[in-house]
Amino acid sequence: MIKRVEVGGSLKDAARRFGDAWAKAERGDAVEATETITFVSWSALAAVMTDKRHELLQHLHQHPATSIRALARDIGRDYKRVHEDLAALAAVGLVERRDDAWRADYDEIHTSITLTPPRAAE
Repeated sequence: MIKRVEVGGSLKDAARRFGDAWAKAERGDAVEATETITFVSWSALAAVMTDKRHELLQHLHQHPATSIRALARDIGRDYKRVHEDLAALAAVGLVERRDDAWRADYDEIHTSITLTPPRAAE
């Protein structure tokens, strides 16, 4: 699965993506499972996606963790900081606790950053 992270964009953009996927499915075309997370600004994304959190995502992708303590030990980091990082990543949907383990069950994160400011009508 691909996780798509967007910076900027609007509700109209999300509706367009949904409509495109729906039309593909109606035609019988394959629709790749993609989850989209949208941040309102670059600052909002940068506050969540730090270097340490990126390392944490990479580790969880390969090695789901049954406990925060075990995860902290495996990556050589302080329990409190790992706990804070997991909470931040879970709050935006980049990690989840499922089947008794912390997981990052996707292969790629695609990032799209809109440089054009949103129009007032959107």
